[in-house]
Amino acid sequence: MLVIKWIVIVVLVLVVSAIVAGQLGMLQGSAPTDLGVRQGKLKGLSSTDNSVSSQADLYPDHPQRKYSSIAPLALRTDGPATIAKLKGIVEGMDGAKLISHAPDYLYAQYTTPLMKYVDDVEFWFDPTANAIQVRSSSRLGKSDLGLNRKRIEAVRGVLAAAP
Repeated sequence: MLVIKWIVIVVLVLVVSAIVAGQLGMLQGSAPTDLGVRQGKLKGLSSTDNSVSSQADLYPDHPQRKYSSIAPLALRTDGPATIAKLKGIVEGMDGAKLISHAPDYLYAQYTTPLMKYVDDVEFWFDPTANAIQVRSSSRLGKSDLGLNRKRIEAVRGVLAAAP
């Protein structure tokens, strides 16, 4: 019985320590320095199950290609108008912070409420594909538990329903 009591105490101390570390900003990670569009591509795929990209098929031999693959977003009228709609959608989402915005590109950071993990999200109007390419990736961890995919699908749903 004494061993179980100590195990419970140790687990509680670890959980509280992790929450405190998150609240102090110690789990945010560093902002990537290589975001943006380069040669018609957003940043490449993550090496772990913590990102999605509508350009995953550009990396056919990448081990995370299948996990990362997500469809691009459909245009609403034209590229700049769709990016403008996306800006409004992102600004209305919990935990979102708009970092940069241009007529053809949008970069936002999403912070989780409890642990303060940060995900980097990019939207780019790709004139060749006539679609909005998207990339959403966690800065830390080996798995995002599907959060990046859920976020992009939520954005897709709001965008499709927008007037």
